[in-house]
Amino acid sequence: HVQLVESGGGSVQAGGSLRLSCAASGYRYSSYCMGWFRQAPGKEREGVAAIDYDGSTRYADSVKGRFTISKDNAKKILYLQMNSLEPEDSAKYYCAADAPRAQVCPAVDFRYWGQGTQVTVS
Repeated sequence: HVQLVESGGGSVQAGGSLRLSCAASGYRYSSYCMGWFRQAPGKEREGVAAIDYDGSTRYADSVKGRFTISKDNAKKILYLQMNSLEPEDSAKYYCAADAPRAQVCPAVDFRYWGQGTQVTVS
């Protein structure tokens, strides 16, 4: 079965950096769509960044130019490099994965999710 395990969260001062990792198993990693989402207390979950099976990437406007999503197909790890962090980036970050449907990656309705990792920016 599909398993996603996030790591790399923590506390950092504004302007700092963190790199999140998501270790994946249980599926054909290179052919999957993957994404990072976040949810702050009292707020809805929002998409942060996504990387499609062909390597194309998408970002939320709020993180463009600061965050970079990437993946290592050999190691089956998804990354989110977060630079110039702001207090507004504080949230629990989740990794998500799913197979493309008719060669299209889902926008938000991924089927598989990790447990999340907390990021706090002060």
